[in-house]
Amino acid sequence: MADYKLLGKNYQTPDLYAKVTGRSKYAEDFRAEGMVFCKLLVSPMPHARVLSRDTSAAEALPGVVGILTADDIPEPSSATSEASLTDEPRYEGEPILAVAAVDEQTASEAIELINLELEPLEFVLDPLDSLRPGGPNALTAETEEGGTVRINTMRGREPGEIKWTEADVAGLAPGEIPMNAEATAEWEVGDVAAGFAEADVILEENSYFQSLSHQPLESRTTMAYWDGGKLYVYPSVQSTARSVGPMARYAGIEPSDVVLVNEFTGGGFGGKISGYAQAQIPILLSKKIGKPVMMRVTRRDETSFGKARPGVQARIKLGMRRDGRITAVEIHAVGDGGPYGRSGDHMGVGNIGSLAYQPVAMRMRGTGVYTNTPPRGAQRAPGGEQSMTMLSPIIQKAAKQLGLDQVEVLKINAPEGQARFGPPGRDGQQGNVSSAFAREAIDKGAELFNWRERIQRSGRRTGSKLTGIGVALSSFAAGASGVDGLFVIKPDGRMYIKSGIGNLGTGSTFDMMRAAAEGMEMPWEKCEVAWGDTSRHLPWSCSQGGSSTTHAHTRANWAAALDARQKLQEIAARDLGGSASDYEIGGERVYRRGNRSQGLSFARAAQRAIEIGGKYDGHELPEDINGMTTASATALASQGLMGVAKDNFEEGGRRMSFVAGFAEVEVDTETGDVRLIDYAAGCDAGTIIHPKTFEGQIFGGAIQGFSVALSQKWVYDRRWGLLVAKRFYSNRPPGILDVPHEQPMKWAAANLPDPFNPLGAKGIGEAAQGAGSGAVVVAIADALGEENGNFYRSPITRDMILTQLEQAPRGHDRLTAHV
Repeated sequence: MADYKLLGKNYQTPDLYAKVTGRSKYAEDFRAEGMVFCKLLVSPMPHARVLSRDTSAAEALPGVVGILTADDIPEPSSATSEASLTDEPRYEGEPILAVAAVDEQTASEAIELINLELEPLEFVLDPLDSLRPGGPNALTAETEEGGTVRINTMRGREPGEIKWTEADVAGLAPGEIPMNAEATAEWEVGDVAAGFAEADVILEENSYFQSLSHQPLESRTTMAYWDGGKLYVYPSVQSTARSVGPMARYAGIEPSDVVLVNEFTGGGFGGKISGYAQAQIPILLSKKIGKPVMMRVTRRDETSFGKARPGVQARIKLGMRRDGRITAVEIHAVGDGGPYGRSGDHMGVGNIGSLAYQPVAMRMRGTGVYTNTPPRGAQRAPGGEQSMTMLSPIIQKAAKQLGLDQVEVLKINAPEGQARFGPPGRDGQQGNVSSAFAREAIDKGAELFNWRERIQRSGRRTGSKLTGIGVALSSFAAGASGVDGLFVIKPDGRMYIKSGIGNLGTGSTFDMMRAAAEGMEMPWEKCEVAWGDTSRHLPWSCSQGGSSTTHAHTRANWAAALDARQKLQEIAARDLGGSASDYEIGGERVYRRGNRSQGLSFARAAQRAIEIGGKYDGHELPEDINGMTTASATALASQGLMGVAKDNFEEGGRRMSFVAGFAEVEVDTETGDVRLIDYAAGCDAGTIIHPKTFEGQIFGGAIQGFSVALSQKWVYDRRWGLLVAKRFYSNRPPGILDVPHEQPMKWAAANLPDPFNPLGAKGIGEAAQGAGSGAVVVAIADALGEENGNFYRSPITRDMILTQLEQAPRGHDRLTAHV
């Protein structure tokens, strides 16, 4: 690895002091003169139509200043587009109208005074119910001719319907999916039949992965007001630069007329990447009543419309050769798409699985199904998390039947180099990754975990407790590209770096700006980072999601640093003679090579940049930078030497990172309790920019994975279509008591740079979660043995374990959703 002065070193992020002293301002901390509060009237039914509403009593209540209904917002663009307010709610908790009042108590009282008449409509909770012959559909739409179209999926780009035939389901036991029934998407590589013929072990299982609420600690509270034709909006979003466009669309104005302030966000996990439909409510309500509006979202509302990871039900067939090589995989997956949009998580089960395990041949088929449950969205490693959790125990079972070591099986099948994966493109070729050092990551994790010794404890009994050891390899996307870097070195000798990345707790807002400082060899204490407020002239940045920022913004800020270095060399040559190539950068100076005394300080060069003008101080800008960056750089012109550039570095394939998770669990056969004893991870994410935040991503992702494996789920009343798990008590994310606490969790990295990033860095947050969940479900299976340990359903709860051990009848089949 390169010998960097800043990168790879721990430091204190500029926002830390505000966080620990309580001075950090989140969305609900902001106030504006004359601000009022709004509350939402939400649907009490899973699917209904508003026949009438009487708001007169609410409007007459003292303190009420306005009401916003579906009549006040633009029509949705399609039958599957989500609106902020609707007269046909498609899930319990969907907003129907909003009331603004002088305080929340008054707004809540006004809500109680509204008389609403609803017509109950057909609803769907479980995707399999909708696919079966004669099953119900979650959506209907009117045609231009006045007819009605029944919708339960997307066929290509159009909403449509798919039903399995009686022949498809004939002979199926409860909890099974027909492998060859019609699907809306399909791809295949290699000769699948030949692959299974070559296999020494073939397993075929039906598997269930639950839907999961995002549950960030901060709900999607939003405050908005209008001033001088501009919208000022204070949302809880993951991205800063990338949220301006959606807010402008919600308001019906140009992005240049939006000022977005979002200095701190209390998590998102994919549910707030670049905005959310409900932000439109305070935006338009403020415009209607002429006052600032604060919409504070309750935990119950966040659970309802705060997005969720799509559940997946799948039939999976896997063949493995005696040497451990996976020769064929066939999957038919059904995705729970909620009532809006279009999710591809179910197809991601095959896409990401094809990368992590490199099967010789693979066939992937799937259908996304609309349901009357909360809207779905990307959640940490969308599709990848499901893939690792569902495939890992099947791979483990095949390895055990062949008497093979699980670590060696993962290494035999692991990708390397610019490995290919996923569906074939139009040219018939699969795409490839920029780099894969998965085997090195597995080795690092195995060594740290002491796998050879640990695996000897497999199945060991101590009283009523059984020990299980598990390992899983996880992968997911690890970077974007093509965004801009922007900073100014002013005549005071300080460097002012602009960050359009959202500050949701990952550290990327600041960590990636250190790439610019590294490129300029500028001491970090002389750098200031502007973030979280678009009026501070921020550049075009990538979305804060999908582990995109590390790769994207190390590249972009390095490009900006190269631009500034070239300008410094040209100014020195202009003032001191010679050519630009005669000069070097270091020690906050630009100086002649071989004679450090002949040069200019950064402060003096910044003053000269202002005097010379043109490209040096931002009056002339690159043509290929984004319009947002152009506007910001133009506003910063004449302040000093400007570094501004788009990332145009070479692309070598999709950036993917890898994490091998290793877990030891203890299962109590009397109580069904599962206790995590230890966890370790081996990682491939290229150059590590900030070890402490890297560790936070590895462990944080793993802990979320533990929750997937052991606890978090939805429970629905299937008769009435109502969610039982509405708050943290029954639908909570993991806490400190859910992690190994007898000894600290551990991690190690391969430390091999990605060759298509000049700094070698990739993201890590997504892949970390699948490693945690996959390792734990495998460890539970290892503890209980083949007869009792294979559930192929998550989460694995106490009642499931005890029912399996007692061979008692189950109350539902393996694939039933939300029980």
